[in-house]
Formats: sequence, structure tokens, C-alpha cells
Amino acid sequence: MRKTRSILSLWCKIARMICGSLLLLFLYFPAHAQEHPPKPIKVTTFQNLSFGAFFQGVVGGSVIIYPNGSRSVTGDVIQASLGFSYFAAIFEVEANPGSLLVIQKGPDILLPGSNGGSMTLHIGDTDPVSPFINTLTPPGKTQVRVGATLLVGSPLANPVGSYSGSFLVTFIQQ
Repeated sequence: MRKTRSILSLWCKIARMICGSLLLLFLYFPAHAQEHPPKPIKVTTFQNLSFGAFFQGVVGGSVIIYPNGSRSVTGDVIQASLGFSYFAAIFEVEANPGSLLVIQKGPDILLPGSNGGSMTLHIGDTDPVSPFINTLTPPGKTQVRVGATLLVGSPLANPVGSYSGSFLVTFIQQ
């Protein structure tokens, strides 16, 4: 009987030491999780999309702006500088770290011209690619770059002028 009590006493001491050690580990390595419910994300426009200046030939083509800000053309469209810059749209997203964000692109848009005609804008690739996980802690903001393709018709369909409009991009927090 005495031996059973001393073995039981020994096991109790070992159990207390293990529990104490685990408690110290939990205090030393705190657990983190996203708060419930998660804070809504904040999205602001940092830079608008611009295709810059270009000339179209007889049949037209397209002007492509990539998320990295570079530009290319297809068909008989000719790139021009003329002091007009081209660049991708940039949105700044503020979200909790660890938030999974999905970028949903809106439909194609008709951009009316200042001298008549209209061109079609198709929203292109994004950087980062959707979906992505936010890694910055607020007030840090993740920059999301959005490219696009502008479909350019003939000079008769798309006379020289300024073409403008708005497009829709939705950020979904999951």
C-alpha cells in the first residue's frame, strides 16, 4: 500500500511538472488568429489606368497594358509618346494579415470618345494573381496592379480624341 502511494505521488509530481512546462510554453509562444468577425477590407485607388498615346492604322488592333506597367500593341496600332504616360491601375488594399482575397473582374466596358465612336476595354491580369493572401498588418497596404486591353477600331470607327470611362473590380475577403 505504501509503495502504491509513493508511485502515485511520483506520477502526480510528474504530471504537475508537465502541466507547468506546457503552461510556460503557451505563455512564451502565444497563439494568434484572425479576430472574429474579421475587419472589413479597405480598398483605395492609388493610380488610374492609362493607355497613353497611340495611332491606329486602317484596321486598328489593340493596346495592352500589363500589371507591371509595360505596354504592347497588336494589329496596325502604333505606340506614341507625345507626353502622355501609360500605366496599370493600382489599388491599395488594407486587410488583416492572413486574409484570403479574391479579385473579381467586371464585364467589358465601352469607353465613349470625345469626338464620337467608342472603344472596348477588357480588364486584364492582376499582380498579385487572384486569389492571394494578405501578409501586411494595417496600416500597411498591399498594392494590387491591374492591366487591361483596349480594342481599337479603324479611324472611322474610333476618331482621334480622348476616350474615358470606369471599370469595376471587386475585392472579396474570404
